Amino acid sequence: MKKLPQVLIVEDEPAIAELIAVNLRHNGFAPLWAEDGVSAQRELDAALPDVILLDWMLPGGSSGLNLARKWRADPRTKQVPILMLTARGDEPDKIAGLDAGADDYITKPFSTQELLARIRAVLRRRTPEQAGERVQVGALVLDSDTHRVTFQDQLLKLGPTEFKLLSHLMHNPERVHSRAQLLDKVWGDHVYIEERTVDVHIKRLREALGEAGALVETVRGAGYRLSTNA
Repeated sequence: MKKLPQVLIVEDEPAIAELIAVNLRHNGFAPLWAEDGVSAQRELDAALPDVILLDWMLPGGSSGLNLARKWRADPRTKQVPILMLTARGDEPDKIAGLDAGADDYITKPFSTQELLARIRAVLRRRTPEQAGERVQVGALVLDSDTHRVTFQDQLLKLGPTEFKLLSHLMHNPERVHSRAQLLDKVWGDHVYIEERTVDVHIKRLREALGEAGALVETVRGAGYRLSTNA
């Protein structure tokens, strides 16, 4: 019997959590509910879910942003996709959520179909673009089989979305990719993600690459490319 993808819902409002859980169950997911940061950590300690739906505002002094940063810093949980649930629709708040480690965000109120599409999208991102392959550009090496990236033989730490983004760029060096093309190739056919999301993840990718970040070039008015000559 096929194992259903497990979704941890971290939400302090029971009515919202139950509505999300019901819709997830009806669409082939296995939901778990945690009402605050403490109970969420307890669930994570017991077993890792496939996706975390994390509310921005939580009781007990644990904001969603702080929890996202904490889980991204923990080697055990850093690969688990996080989708931030927020009533904050302003761009700076969305960027703050992505910078904290969230893979995506969804603004309340949201439709069931949008929520399901975003969950399926972050699940797709977990799979390396070309598994089992090793690609090298200069001193930068990406190994999809071991899910490792090194630069000058030094191991680099990348989040799951940044890994897949880098994989696509490294498999297509010197080619200019528009934001729309990157959304299609890296995120999949997911119409809900804004193009601004690509900029945020490019910024995070450059920071994670350190000195190698210069290889990821911005082509004004066109998009991004991975240069072999930087």
